[in-house]
Amino acid sequence: MSDYPQMIVPEGHVEPVPRRIRAFLGGQAVLDTTAARYVWESPKYPQYYVPLDDVDEDLLVDEGHARHRQHGSARRVGLRAGPHERPNAGWVYDSGELAGTVRLLWPALDAWFEEDEQVYVHPRSPYTRVDAIRSTRRVRVELDGTVLAESDATVMVFETGLPTRYYFDRPSVDYSHLLPTDTVTACPYKGVTSAYWAAQVGDEVHPDLAWAYDFPTRQLSPIAGLVAFYNEQVDVSIDGARLERPVTHFSRSGVAGQAPT
Repeated sequence: MSDYPQMIVPEGHVEPVPRRIRAFLGGQAVLDTTAARYVWESPKYPQYYVPLDDVDEDLLVDEGHARHRQHGSARRVGLRAGPHERPNAGWVYDSGELAGTVRLLWPALDAWFEEDEQVYVHPRSPYTRVDAIRSTRRVRVELDGTVLAESDATVMVFETGLPTRYYFDRPSVDYSHLLPTDTVTACPYKGVTSAYWAAQVGDEVHPDLAWAYDFPTRQLSPIAGLVAFYNEQVDVSIDGARLERPVTHFSRSGVAGQAPT
């Protein structure tokens, strides 16, 4: 059994979105709706399905390809806003429970907003809780026997479906083993990272093992400027007891481009 709560929403689940959702391409509003629906195409997080009436149909390009998808028959569409073209941008549903809605791929748009706050990577799940809590338990991070960070004043981030993350004040981190990288990732709940580090122990370099958010979302403000590590790839001890490394999609090395949590 895992030592953290798992996602429990089943694939195919549909719920109303009570927030105003907008998305833009080339400075033009492609969609603006208060009637979107959350649809869980997988249990991890939902996608937005938007009423066709709330999409600027002048920007949709029918690509002449129809198929039966999970929730009914759909036509593939691209997007064109002035000089900005995004082929294979999404699907318009013509039948099934979601008939009359459009499912646009997240990367096909330049920016997505919930009300007036930009959201990154994918919609925020209404069933995911993310808490940043200060702790005086002593946390130690090691890699191949080398201590990378140690503190009894961390911020622990508890997020549904993922292992606990331990954020350290920067003076608690040993930078003699860390190498700055150019990696930037984003998270729907925390925002955009401001720094990444690889770790070098001996002759081996472990890519993108640690990160920081200097300007996180206001809900996660306690982690501003702190440093966290992928505990799938390091050894974490709490009050002297070593934890088992969790197994997630971050367990493999080379996680550039994936949002840390």
